[in-house]
Amino acid sequence: MPLTLALFQPDIPQNTGTMLRLCACLGTSAAIIEPAAFPVSDRAFRRAGMDYLDRIEIERHASFAAFEAWRAANGRRLVLLTTRGATAYTQFAFAPDDIMLVGRESAGVPETVHEAADARIIVPMRQGFRSLNVAISAAMVLGEAIRQTGGFETKTGEGSV
Repeated sequence: MPLTLALFQPDIPQNTGTMLRLCACLGTSAAIIEPAAFPVSDRAFRRAGMDYLDRIEIERHASFAAFEAWRAANGRRLVLLTTRGATAYTQFAFAPDDIMLVGRESAGVPETVHEAADARIIVPMRQGFRSLNVAISAAMVLGEAIRQTGGFETKTGEGSV
């Protein structure tokens, strides 16, 4: 299974659409752990994802418990992006089938999700700042995970920047 970006109960349709577009462009999988704070068919969500949403398979889970059952059945490691992480994402060793999980824009993830994570990583920032936009953080970490696992070797060509 390829790298997966999982979104825990997303709040903002534009960020969700942007992250799913990112997954489509980079050839990774995506998962949404519901409930989302908006209908997944929302116009703003579709606009941010553009026509790329038709080119990605999105694994949807009705709850974190359902997601955990799916993850356990597939034997995959959960890597949580969190402001409470101790390891910088650039110092973490990613595996090709890792699931990177981002929390809600408004509240992150609950303690039970922190405890379920196999690893907690952080995007280091300057002192005095709370956090980056979740889609920006996801892009940085997903890019590093793909680089480490050799995924970019096969992804260059038309549309590459």
